[in-house]
Amino acid sequence: MEQRKVLIVDDEPDIREILELLLTSDGYKVFLSADGENAIRLLKENPLMDLIILDVMMPHEDGITVLRKIRGFSKIPALFLTAKTQESDKAEAYASGGDDFLEKPFSQNELLMKVNSLIRRYRDYSGGNSESVVTDVITIDENLKRAYKSGALLNLTDTEFDMLKFFLKNRGKPVDTKTLYEAVWDEKYVASAQNTIMVHILNLRKKIEDDHTNPVFLKTIWGKGYQFD
Repeated sequence: MEQRKVLIVDDEPDIREILELLLTSDGYKVFLSADGENAIRLLKENPLMDLIILDVMMPHEDGITVLRKIRGFSKIPALFLTAKTQESDKAEAYASGGDDFLEKPFSQNELLMKVNSLIRRYRDYSGGNSESVVTDVITIDENLKRAYKSGALLNLTDTEFDMLKFFLKNRGKPVDTKTLYEAVWDEKYVASAQNTIMVHILNLRKKIEDDHTNPVFLKTIWGKGYQFD
């Protein structure tokens, strides 16, 4: 099996060392960067990287700014590390193209669980035979991991794509938040995941709806969850 590659971007040497130790001991090949500029260079030199772990608070350019630049050329899954725990901070991180969020301090098991989950989803959806899910307006290509609206490419993150794919395959049926979270994030549902789902739903609506405040595709079904029509 090809060794999985992870890029760690953090300005603190101790954090980089700890993450490198944890991930290499779990079989990953690790690349290290102390700043965003070097991280972007490393990603362009190694386009088959499987995951980037980004500290939010860094000098010069913060992790959110760096990821916005990376999203211009790569859909690599991104896991943010941060001590900032406000919901507005998380919303900004997700809006920049982040796929998941891990608060400092974190446990070894929690880190590895999230890393393994993000990479497994990325690899599973990137390989295999091409398969499309088509509606009158929205089309997704599972092999290329691309989504289109009326033929125009949608700029979705991996998590947004996985959500859209799940909704399309359950089209016309209400999906509760627990089912959605465990299917897309591949983790056991906890109450705090509700906010994560709400942020991603909002971001997805902004990309697929003509008016995200009055959705016609991805609707909220009160008391039941969400439904794609």
